[in-house]
Amino acid sequence: MKAICARWPVTLGLALAISVLAICRHAEAAGQGTAPALPRLGRGINILGYDGIWEGGRNAPFRLDNLTAIRNAGFSHVRINFFAFKFMGPGNLLDDIVLRRLDAVIEEVLARNLIPVLDEHDTDVCQRDVSGCAEKLKAFWMQIAARYAGKYPRLVFEVLNEPGGQMTSAAWSALLNECLGVIRATNPRRAVIAAVLNIDDIPVEDLVLPSDDRNLIVTFHYYAPIRFTHQGAPWSETFSRVGPLDWGTLEDERKALANFEKVRIWSEREKRPIYLGEFGVYEAAPAEARTRYLSFVARTAERLGWAWAYWQFDHDFAAFDSARQSWKPEIMRALIPAGR
Repeated sequence: MKAICARWPVTLGLALAISVLAICRHAEAAGQGTAPALPRLGRGINILGYDGIWEGGRNAPFRLDNLTAIRNAGFSHVRINFFAFKFMGPGNLLDDIVLRRLDAVIEEVLARNLIPVLDEHDTDVCQRDVSGCAEKLKAFWMQIAARYAGKYPRLVFEVLNEPGGQMTSAAWSALLNECLGVIRATNPRRAVIAAVLNIDDIPVEDLVLPSDDRNLIVTFHYYAPIRFTHQGAPWSETFSRVGPLDWGTLEDERKALANFEKVRIWSEREKRPIYLGEFGVYEAAPAEARTRYLSFVARTAERLGWAWAYWQFDHDFAAFDSARQSWKPEIMRALIPAGR
């Protein structure tokens, strides 16, 4: 039965496919039974978003043995930023070669005793073309959910990175729940991460989740104030000319705490765990201000009992120097202080 479910073709149509996949649900439940309902993600870091590994590159620039450095540094999970849409062919079928590379990455992560979070990261497409995104996103999760049903119980699914743009909260909640239906047909107990709409006021109260699904983790990203965190970023006509800006006054901290308090109140009322899936400061910021910000956000999240993931391992905002194969000490002191 599992083999039939795993090969169910996307081209038969989503509604029909969901109905057939539902037949597999009880068969798959046994395979998920040993999985912890909600894993303790703890401290994490984003990896592989802009890496050549998916096209078959090696050390491009991420090396799979960097996972050992990540584990040894004190991280307990990695958030795998996967741009899947470009690897879809006719009928939105995923390239099997790329899927086998994804299998290998997940297995390497698990071998280092790290928790893998698989994040569908096609933000630009989904913020710009909501209907096109919906079709591809549901097709993606149909294939991924079937592929990993009963397999890799520690693997966590994240439905979509930073929904927003042309999406409203209502449209996003509708699409999210459709995707959850696809996932739950074959992965009834899998831990799944669902994002709040990615706009400045963090509209967590607008997020509509199935009340009977308690294997969900709610995520938001935090880069406020963006003029500080993105100062000097060369890809932005606006922010490339900003800086140097400082951060760390009592008023700066008060504003951040007010944002976090809004999420905390909702989380406690709804009894939903929170995951701060991204935060970071671009490297053009003054070093001491950058360190203060990162330390404040990480320690505050931990005091609130939230898991977090730093953006990101390499490329820009990097915590790791790929050329020297070493951590950037000032960032690591902020993220994971000695003795904590």
